[in-house]
Amino acid sequence: MIETQRSIHEVLTNIEKVIIGKHEVTTLSLAALLAKGHVLLEDVPGVGKTMLVRALAKSLDCSFNRIQFTPDLLPSDVTGVSIYHPHTQQFEYRKGPIVGDIVLADEINRTSPKTQSALLEAMEESSVTVDGETVMINQPFFVMATQNPIEYEGTYPLPEAQLDRFLIKLEMGYPTEDEELKMLSLTGGLHPIEALTAVIDKRNVVAMQEDVNRVYIDPLVQQYIIKLVRQTRQHDAVQLGVSPRGAIGLMRVAKAYAYIQNRDYVIPDDVVYLAPYVLAHRLILTHEAKYAKMTGAQVIQTVLNQIDVPARKDFN
Repeated sequence: MIETQRSIHEVLTNIEKVIIGKHEVTTLSLAALLAKGHVLLEDVPGVGKTMLVRALAKSLDCSFNRIQFTPDLLPSDVTGVSIYHPHTQQFEYRKGPIVGDIVLADEINRTSPKTQSALLEAMEESSVTVDGETVMINQPFFVMATQNPIEYEGTYPLPEAQLDRFLIKLEMGYPTEDEELKMLSLTGGLHPIEALTAVIDKRNVVAMQEDVNRVYIDPLVQQYIIKLVRQTRQHDAVQLGVSPRGAIGLMRVAKAYAYIQNRDYVIPDDVVYLAPYVLAHRLILTHEAKYAKMTGAQVIQTVLNQIDVPARKDFN
């Protein structure tokens, strides 16, 4: 466990050579990867979304594929195609960019729903189907999709089914003045991403994912997760609450976060901290709530305030 903790610290430190002042975002992204989940990163252009994914891939010695989503992108441009070879009289599968280790789906809301749906099977099943043939995607497999929250002209909002596939939703946010000044000094010459080297390899990542599965979560904490999820379905501001997939996702990322914090067990505070990142984007609010400018994160916070957190004395 000590060696693993050292590796995790080295990965985070390595990424933060490029991504300044975003320790929380970096940690949550790594937690999603170790939980075998995917991240939706929503923020304005130029705050380092692409650089975060590249730095993560380089630090873990994983392949990095980037898909620029545009209105004319076809599903086959994502999944790959079968090409017929006259000499062998056979079809050969040419894999698409989704078949990789770490994939950046850039500006996912700029492409058609048909192409967006090409990601669904890959993200949920770790496989793609081309011409009736299923191609498995090996672990580690991590998709970080980005979208711009400002420009909505010519975009296609993600359907609820696809939003539910993302384990967590994050925002980068603008850096502080000191952090921005540090960025200028770091990027004055050779960009730090070019000098970044791997600190662990993908076999270690897969081993860590297996370790995360073995992290203990007490039945009382599981019950607390279920209470949170069920309460969202009864909230006055919510039209459609969190699905069972959301409850499973919260448990998985809580295990991964506990693992990163050098614990082999989940505590209730992990759930409290992670709930807004995991659950808020899965809610569909009522028209009245939207008109009142309520957000999913605000709803989750009210739900957290309504339910008692399991106390230490409750555990065996």
